[in-house]
Amino acid sequence: MRGEASLAADKGARQAFAPLLQQAGTGAIDVAQELFSFVTLLDQYPQLERALTDPSRPDTDKERVVSELLAGRAQDLTVSIVKDLSTRYWSKVKHIANAVEDLAVDAMAYYTDALGITDQVADELTQVHSAFVDYPIVLFRLSDEYSKPQARVNLLDELLVGKGLHKETMQLVEQATRDLRGRSFLHTIDWLVDRFSAHMNETMVTVVTAVPLTHEQMAKLVDVYSQKLGRAIYINAIVNPEVIGGMRVEYGSQVTDNTVLTQLKQLQRQMAISS
Repeated sequence: MRGEASLAADKGARQAFAPLLQQAGTGAIDVAQELFSFVTLLDQYPQLERALTDPSRPDTDKERVVSELLAGRAQDLTVSIVKDLSTRYWSKVKHIANAVEDLAVDAMAYYTDALGITDQVADELTQVHSAFVDYPIVLFRLSDEYSKPQARVNLLDELLVGKGLHKETMQLVEQATRDLRGRSFLHTIDWLVDRFSAHMNETMVTVVTAVPLTHEQMAKLVDVYSQKLGRAIYINAIVNPEVIGGMRVEYGSQVTDNTVLTQLKQLQRQMAISS
């Protein structure tokens, strides 16, 4: 969890740079890639994180450090974003890297906007999530922090070859396994789906079923939950045969679990108590 100061700093920076990232159009891809690279740099060098978040250090000194690192090597907008973040107050040192990552994803979303494929990328991220959710060994390898990052990326590319995913989707999922940042691959993909849904002003509703939903079922869910929540929604459909049957629906902190697996577990607990 991020502290209030970090949440405010992150939100303030994202709101400040949203118009500039939108104006960048297709050029936002360069900013996204540079910011992702800077996230990796911060994760590798904690001393740099400390230098850029030290409240006792003058802002001009922090901006000088950023200039020395990025000037001439990155887009002006990238440099401006990192400088801005370095002058904000953070609850914890590591939160500045989280904020850089947030803005990198924002830049990717505005880039896909410029290409007119944001909804398609969101759909493909959901497909990737569903494709791997039932393969724990594969997920372990994609989330193994002790393996080489490029080896994880190569494995992912082999698994997704021929799937027809947009280049932009591949860039995002490759980044998810290249720089794990203490998270599992699947957790990051789920987070990306949520972020793209929010970017499209939609609320993500995650639905887990044993078999794929039909178009009619998807349409019904969209209708029911958009009316219930009073806003547009995005269905993150996950297929997990282990639930056997029924449906698990989750949005925000609300969870409705009517799967057969959960009912069996509840019955098992009741029988254990009664015996």
